[in-house]
Amino acid sequence: MADAREWLALYLKGLAMGAADAVPGVSGGTIALIVGIYERLITAVTAIDPARIRRICSGVVRGNRPDALAAFREADGGFLVVLLTGILSAVVAVLRLVEVLLVSVPVGTYGFFFGLIGASAVVLFGAVDVGTPGRKAAALTGFLVAFLTSGYAATALGHALPVVFLSGAVAVSAMVLPGVSGSLFLVILGQYEYMTRSLSAFLDGAAGVLLGNGGDELVTAAPPVVTFLAGGVVGVLTVAHAVRYALKRARAA
Repeated sequence: MADAREWLALYLKGLAMGAADAVPGVSGGTIALIVGIYERLITAVTAIDPARIRRICSGVVRGNRPDALAAFREADGGFLVVLLTGILSAVVAVLRLVEVLLVSVPVGTYGFFFGLIGASAVVLFGAVDVGTPGRKAAALTGFLVAFLTSGYAATALGHALPVVFLSGAVAVSAMVLPGVSGSLFLVILGQYEYMTRSLSAFLDGAAGVLLGNGGDELVTAAPPVVTFLAGGVVGVLTVAHAVRYALKRARAA
């Protein structure tokens, strides 16, 4: 994909995915499906394996650039780098805005989130046949579990690193599933505000280090952010392989 316009288009698609991923009730996976890159994304993610990573790292360290570049291209690395850059750019920008809104107008912000979640639920309800008593019972059970869990999780789970790791695995893996909002899972688990503040503090700390102002804030914010990202990597790689298997075995379903 040598055309700069194609790279720009891919970056913009990443921006759209990232903006969706950062807001509860909106699915980045759905955006990927709409803009026509979902299957390529799944294929590229599942192409990342330890052997290929070793080839890239070994090639860079030993100066074997052709082999490292070949392994990078086999994993569709250019596609992933540009798309991920767009996603991260949008996530950072949107969460910065959300952090300000949660402080200045918390009720209005959560009201907006509630509206998005409600709209998503209406769309999903219209797309799924819940005419049978069993399906109605399952839908009601799912709603009650989510409602009760969100209230309990916000007070009981806390923000210990194992909880943050699990939240990252669940939220980021959900972000690659069309129709599923990863940020909504963070809200349910009581981690959305915490991770929003942690990311902002991490970025402020990193900027402080670059400007020579000390790194205390970075040291404090780094553990939850790094732990969340580690959980996200584990989650997305696991789910991507499952999705690719499902696409191969039962595409129509």
